[in-house]
Amino acid sequence: MTSQTITAAASGTWTLGDLPVHRIGFGAMRLAQNGKAFAPDAAPGDRGRAISVLRRAVELGVNHIDTAAFYFSSLRSANELINRALAPYPDDLVITTKVGPGRDPSGQWLPHAGPGQLRGQVEENLRQLGRDHLDVVNLRVLGTDSVAERFDALARLRDAGLIRHLGLSNVTPDQLAEAQAIAPVVCVQNPYGIGVRPDQDAFVHACGEQGVAFVPFYSIAGAGRDAGASGAESPEVLAVARAHGVSAAQVRLAWTLHQGPHVLGIPGTGNLDHLLANVAVGALRLSEEDMTVLNFAHSGGI
Repeated sequence: MTSQTITAAASGTWTLGDLPVHRIGFGAMRLAQNGKAFAPDAAPGDRGRAISVLRRAVELGVNHIDTAAFYFSSLRSANELINRALAPYPDDLVITTKVGPGRDPSGQWLPHAGPGQLRGQVEENLRQLGRDHLDVVNLRVLGTDSVAERFDALARLRDAGLIRHLGLSNVTPDQLAEAQAIAPVVCVQNPYGIGVRPDQDAFVHACGEQGVAFVPFYSIAGAGRDAGASGAESPEVLAVARAHGVSAAQVRLAWTLHQGPHVLGIPGTGNLDHLLANVAVGALRLSEEDMTVLNFAHSGGI
């Protein structure tokens, strides 16, 4: 593949509610700092480089950016970097954010927000992004408790015009059904990838049947999670990568996109070369044989 000539349009499109997006998007989690995400002692990311990456992403057709107010370091905020780089925002740009978690100014995690605290988190995202409404807000969930009260609070903010569409993050099928009884859900954002949560396979496909976008995170990082890709790869992933002349990271991202047209990628990076490679994955077509090999790796060889 010639990544310099490929745009996000090659990945196809999906509609979040009434908002069309290319299936290759961009995750902003790593923009604000270097090293492991959310580490209190991580060095702030380079401001100029982050702004350049965001602007280049949009030039390459990326029109779906995933962010959160709790993506920040001692000097940088992902939301404010997005604002600085891209405002006034292109008409087709969809910014998805999430609420629920919070961090104090030192970076330490706070208890997840209750229903009465969610409006403040929504307003903080609005302020940082310089928006009068948020395109999509995901309720980030910790554990298997009921989401009804919190999701209802967000539904009320949607009715008030502060939010256009609602989604969920880190949830179970039961929690999705509970939320859907309150208001439409346009996306589910869960950890998923080759070898990451194979128990989610049925949920991924069920979301597609319901017209709900499935947005996997850690699809490239795998077991590395917040720290990023570990560098260790399965023989199956490496074999497919060699056959196509691409990287293992590109194969991992392509495999998730091949799970269905409703699966959206949000790979994040602060590196322009990695951005080009991620966007180029939209043109990578895996064969049935490739998928069989990778599915074997995903299931742990079972």
